This record gives sequence, C-alpha cells and structure tokens, in this order.
Amino acid sequence: MLIPKDLTKKASVRLKQVKTESDFFKIRSEFLGKKSVIQKSFQALRKLPQSEKIKTAKKLNLIQSDLSLIFNNFANELRSTVNFQPIDISLPAFQEYGSAHPISKTIDKILAYFEHLNYQTFFGNEIETDWYNFGALNFPDDHPARQMHDTFYIDSKSKKGYLLRTHTSNTQIHSMLDQSAPIYMLSAGRVYRCDSDTTHLPMFTQIEGLAVDKDISFVDLKGIIIDFLQYFFDRKMDVRFRPSYFPFTEPSAEVDIKFGTSGWLEVLGCGMVHPNVLSTCQINPKLYSGFAFGLGVERLAMLYYGVKDIREFYASNLDFLNQV
Repeated sequence: MLIPKDLTKKASVRLKQVKTESDFFKIRSEFLGKKSVIQKSFQALRKLPQSEKIKTAKKLNLIQSDLSLIFNNFANELRSTVNFQPIDISLPAFQEYGSAHPISKTIDKILAYFEHLNYQTFFGNEIETDWYNFGALNFPDDHPARQMHDTFYIDSKSKKGYLLRTHTSNTQIHSMLDQSAPIYMLSAGRVYRCDSDTTHLPMFTQIEGLAVDKDISFVDLKGIIIDFLQYFFDRKMDVRFRPSYFPFTEPSAEVDIKFGTSGWLEVLGCGMVHPNVLSTCQINPKLYSGFAFGLGVERLAMLYYGVKDIREFYASNLDFLNQV
C-alpha cells in the first residue's frame, strides 16, 4: 500500500491561498474530510495483512495528526486577524422575555396591601353548594341571584345542588366555620355569572375581604377602603360611600371614586357583616362585629391600565398585552 507523501507540505501551500473562512473549510475538507486521501488510505487498511496493517496505521495516524495540527494552528491565526468574519450558524437570540399578566399583577398588588396588614389569603372552592354560596349568606329563597339567568347550576344527581360560585364569599363562610374570631382574611379567585359584554365576563376574578373582631365599626371599614384605593392608584382619591343593599351586610354601601373626566365610578361593594351571617357561622353577634368588602379585579385593572373592553384581558392578544 502506498502511503500518501508530502500531504503536510501540500496542505501548507494550499493554506497560503486562503482569503476567507469559507476557503479554509473547503481546503480542510479536502485534506481531512471523508473523501480525502488520508481517509481513503485508512479504508484501504482492511486489505492489508495483519503484520503490515499495524505499521501502516501508525504512519497514517502520524500524518493525520500533523495535518490536524497545521489546520488548527492556521484556524487560530485566522481568527486573530482583524478582517476575519466568523460565520454565525446559530439562530438569532430571542430578546423578548415573558412577564406577568396584567390581571396577575393587579391581584398581587391588591393582596400585598392587605397581607401587609396581616390579612390571610384563602382560595376556596369554585364548585360550591347552594348553602355556602347563598343560604349561609342570608340570601332568601326567592332572591334573583338564585335564578338560572344569573347563576351557572351544575346538572348533578346530588341533593345538595352544586353550582359555580357567584362570589368568593363562600370562602369566608368556610373560614368563619373553621376558625374562631378574631378573623382577618381575604378570599380570592375566579367567580362565574351569566353575564357578558364590554364591561362584564361570565368568568372574572374577585377578591373579598373580611374582618371579624370585637368593637369593629363602619369607621374602620371606611378608613381601610379609602387608604387602599389611594395606595392602589398611587394618589389622593375622592371617595364616596352610597347606601346600598346586600343580603349578607347591614348597613351596606357601594364605593365610588371620582376618576378623570369620567365622573363617579363604582369600584366595589362593602358593609358590616349581617348578624344572621355571624350567627350561622357560630359567632356571637353581640360579642363580635365585622366588615366585609368585595371588588372585581378586572374592573380595577381596566381603570389602572386604561382598558375600555374587559374582554381584551383574555383575548391572548400579544399586541395588547405588550402595551399594559
């Protein structure tokens, strides 16, 4: 078998002709690639007797090592030259990074305020019984909220009558039954109602607060609501409390804020916990009192981010999400 001669000299001569990185790779492939002379020589070893095969293989290995050294040294020199432009075979770097959804940011901001005041946050059942969603909250049997056009009922064979909760107040009932007063808690999560337009969704996020302790008054409720709204919008707010009605609070109020050129806007409901609710949860209303409030996260987010259509939050529109 003829051992290729002067390959290292030929490689050195050819490398002097290199002007670009592409030229370099072509010549290296010519001397060390699969179709190169050295590789064909290795393939021919199988035809040699065993005694010659070992000697010839050693010589070929030495030639291949010398060639590799020549090309590696030349590559290092090529990279160090000023005009050398390496070929980038990688994909472009992905510069965009994910971020929290605006609703998640709003939830975190709300929870942060109350958790700083040592309120505990609970996430309750989204599928609930009629009693926890309505009965324990002092809703009369003929209340409109119990009707099919307002509430999603689940077709179940259970006698308890399951439904998708219409508010997170059910979590407050569970907490008052499981814990003894004093109680300072938030109930957060998704709720469901038969409603859908530019300002309402059949599924939305609600956060409710509850405080049950001795000597709690409406003054405490007003103070914390006003302070929270000014914290949330990061400015002094004009706030008013309008008399309203909820079955589970007495007295009850709707809270409005004066916002920009829109005038007064309703942002949440609140009131003093009804004595019937306290009694149902085995809390003595003569010894303890409490206040409760509930707000729609999407409604506050719409005001905070200047969004006109609530459905934008859940349309998965990156153009919209990148703006808020």
